[in-house]
This record gives sequence, C-alpha cells and structure tokens, in this order.
Amino acid sequence: MRVLVIGSGGREHAICYQLKQSKKVEQIYAIPGNGGLAKIACCLNINLGEEGYLKKIKEVVNQEKIDLTIVGSETPLVDGIVDYFKKDGLKIFGPQKAAAMIEGSKAFAKEFMVRHQIPTPRYKIFEDAQKAIKYLEEHNYPLVVKYDGLAAGKGVFICQGKEEATQAIDDILVKKIFSQDNPKIIIEDFEEGEEISLLAFCDGQDAICLPSARDHKRLLDGDKGPNTGGMGAYSPFPLVDDQLLKKIKEEILLPTVAGLRNEGRAYVGVLYLGLIKTKEEVKVLEYNARLGDPEAQVLLPRLETDLIEIIEACLEGRIKEIKVRWRLKSCLCVVLASSGYPETVKKGKEIEGLEIEDNEVIIFHAGTRREGDKIVTNGGRVLGVTALGEDILEAKEKAYQAVKKINFEGMYYRCDIGRNYA
Repeated sequence: MRVLVIGSGGREHAICYQLKQSKKVEQIYAIPGNGGLAKIACCLNINLGEEGYLKKIKEVVNQEKIDLTIVGSETPLVDGIVDYFKKDGLKIFGPQKAAAMIEGSKAFAKEFMVRHQIPTPRYKIFEDAQKAIKYLEEHNYPLVVKYDGLAAGKGVFICQGKEEATQAIDDILVKKIFSQDNPKIIIEDFEEGEEISLLAFCDGQDAICLPSARDHKRLLDGDKGPNTGGMGAYSPFPLVDDQLLKKIKEEILLPTVAGLRNEGRAYVGVLYLGLIKTKEEVKVLEYNARLGDPEAQVLLPRLETDLIEIIEACLEGRIKEIKVRWRLKSCLCVVLASSGYPETVKKGKEIEGLEIEDNEVIIFHAGTRREGDKIVTNGGRVLGVTALGEDILEAKEKAYQAVKKINFEGMYYRCDIGRNYA
C-alpha cells in the first residue's frame, strides 16, 4: 500500500512513524513534510493553503498511485479536501467539510453544543468590536476571547482584566490579525479545573476512545504566558479513570457523533475533545477535527494495533469490530521551540544532538528542514522529544535527558511538562 500523509508537524511525523511499523505499507509520502520526515517518507513541497493546492495534491495522488491519503492538518479538512477526493473515488481518511466545521468555526461548534445539550462554558458571539467591548462591562474576570476560525492554536486569549480583553478584541476584529474577511469572536466564561485531551476514532456511527492525554498549552512554566499550539503532553492522564472515561463517552462523545450524523454531517476520522473538568462537571472547551499535536506524539507511540487496520475500519463503518490494543507504557513529550514563538521566529538555525541511542526515545520533527547534510529550524515548534516509560515520571526523566543533548540557537522549552502528574 502507498500512503500519503498531509501536513508538516510533529503530528504528521508521529503518524508516519506508526505507518512505518505496518506490514501493509510499502511506501510513505508526505506533503509538505519536514526535515525528519524526509528520512522515512518521500516529501513533496506543496504549501498547504496556497492557491490550487488541493488540485496539486490530487495530481500527486494520481501520478504516484497513492492507495490511501491521511489528512493530518486541519486546513485541508476545512477547505474540503475529503469531499474533493471522494468525487473521484479516491480513498481518504478525515471528516468531510461539513463535519470539519466543528473545528473550522468555534461559533458553529458552540451553537452545535447548545443544540445537542453538550456541556460547554457560557459564551456570546460578536462580530462588532464596540458591542464586544461593551459586553466586557458586565463580565467577571478572567475571561476567554477566542477567534472563530483556524489560528494554529494561537487564537485563544485568557484575559485577566478589561485591558487585556479589549486588546484581544481589537487585534481580532479591528486589526484582523487572523483574517481579513469578516472575523468573529467568542467571549467565554473562564472555567477553573483540569484540562483533558480525549480523542476518538469515528466511523460516522460509532467511536472508540484513545487513551487520555494532558496537553500543556501555555508557553511558560507554571502554565503561564500566552497560549500556543502546545508545549508538551503526556499520556495517560491519571485523572481520567474508567468511570470518568465512561461519563465523557456517554455524555459528550457519543452525543457529538450522533448530533453530527443527524445534521447530515456524519463524522469519519479522528475527533478531538478539548475538555475541562470542573468541580461540578466536564465541559467541552473546543473540538478539533483531527489528531491533536502534541497529543499525537504521546498517543501513537503507545499504539500496538496496526493504524491502517483502524483507519480501514473507520472508512468501512465497522469501528466497533476492532479491538484496539495499547502498550501499557506511559509517554511524555517535550516541545522544543524557537525563540520568539508563538510570535515571529528566526529560521535556519542548525540543530545538533539529534542522534539518540535509546529506542524508547523518539525525536518527532515539526518546524525543521534539510539543508544538505544538516537539519535546521524552519518554524516555531521545532521538535517533540518523546519518551516511553513504565510511568509518567520515568518517561519524563528520559525525555528531559534527551532534551539536554539537543541544541540550536534560541532553543526554548518548558521545564515542567508532566507537572500535573508529579
């Protein structure tokens, strides 16, 4: 089988790493891929989002006789790549455009949750900056301001006071830092509690949960600083026991899958639930229409079942027939970022120390590229240093030992990934 993976991050490297273990996979392709993926996949340089990129990807699929396309990145999903491929009978894994709206528009997701009685923090949607600022007068702090569309994990602002909230509103609705169209924002109650990442394989009718994970979204130690795409993660998250998992599946996951199906948006792919567990209940903060990143980097190394078998079961509507097996090991990932992330970063810095001898330590590449024999930085989140261990503490120790061997100019990372466990 010839398989194409679409995306360039640590998530896509983790997917390809898992495909490499499959006896069913003969050749792996990646668009656009990265410096590390080039070792295990044929990387083709098509920029996601550029004019005509879906057509270019389809041409590659036909020319290279690709048997299966796996969409890792959210942009092609929201742009309708699955619908586009299915018209020509091409096999592709991911939700269709109507279902991917669950991530493509936070306003849509919020209204969907209200329609289907899925618990979520109280919110209000705005397109007008002045009306949004006026609403701040009647709101307690902290509060959350969210950009409605895709923003690579950077569109969420946790505001401690009116000045911060006003700045976020101005940036999104007036300066239009994320979109020049007609942007919307959601102003949402801030909820105290523990965040949980729970993902599921879905076939449009049913779903199977992946193990729990915990992401660290804030830039700085102690969960401070701005939100990012994720500075590290670990799995499992001990807070999620069997009882809580059952509750989440019955009260949130399955109603979401059923709600999408009943609205004509049958969901086939990986569905991500970004949750908050408060003292009273579990609520949905966000949905993603694909594997999380860095969550994929701590979940896929634990997977024993052939990923291709799971994907085929999803595409054929028989996910309930699959018994998905997971390694009993724990896994932790530390993201190494470029100085300046999540804002502007400098690229082209040589990376040293990537050769790690421990076979339970994996370096997943994200913002990297090859320059001759060298690997250099090419983005904000550069690497995901991932380790397996008998428990989270052992995985954490292995990951940070490996981090100390890696170096590039401006390298930054959090020192407290796994702090919620320890």
